[in-house]
Amino acid sequence: MTEGVKEQEAGVTWLQCRLLLGSKSPRRRELLSRLGLPCSVVEIDVEESLSGSVAVDKVAETLSLKKAEAYRGPLVPGDILVTADTVVVHGGAVLGKPHDRQQALEMLRSLSDEVHQVYTGVTLRTMDRMRSFTERTDVVFGELSEDEVRYYVDCYQPYDKAGAYGIQEWIGMIGVKRIEGCFYNVMGLPVSRLYKELKGLVD
Repeated sequence: MTEGVKEQEAGVTWLQCRLLLGSKSPRRRELLSRLGLPCSVVEIDVEESLSGSVAVDKVAETLSLKKAEAYRGPLVPGDILVTADTVVVHGGAVLGKPHDRQQALEMLRSLSDEVHQVYTGVTLRTMDRMRSFTERTDVVFGELSEDEVRYYVDCYQPYDKAGAYGIQEWIGMIGVKRIEGCFYNVMGLPVSRLYKELKGLVD
């Protein structure tokens, strides 16, 4: 086994290849597992920031590409590296992961009774090819009370989530009025699009 690679439980798949997931996100690992795609987790050490001007709808894809290019492990025939990044955009501004409680509270207050966009960028890298794409989902929140915002942040501590929330958690159940697009994209991985892109890559 390659150093730094942690094998995950394999599922049933038509893929005759090894997926390497370059992400620490347990949600992305869970989604790939539920999709029936076996994967191994690899560590990628990269600064998740961008220099220069990048359009907000391209930030996630650009970061996913940066992660893919930063992977220094060996890729052999049949390997596919999957890297991803998710950002929340509200009012033309990118909301990343909150640094602390106060920033998380402020993000959720700003999303209350508003529509925002969630972009997930994904890059697929093999020995000799690289393919990237972006998926967008529009999310509409109802009005959140101050008590609800504080309860969620204090109980769930969403500091590892873009926009300071997880749609699969309590705040999504009580706060999201509707979405337009892929639900799983908001969780961090557009699994339907990913499945089609992987299938196209190996066919």
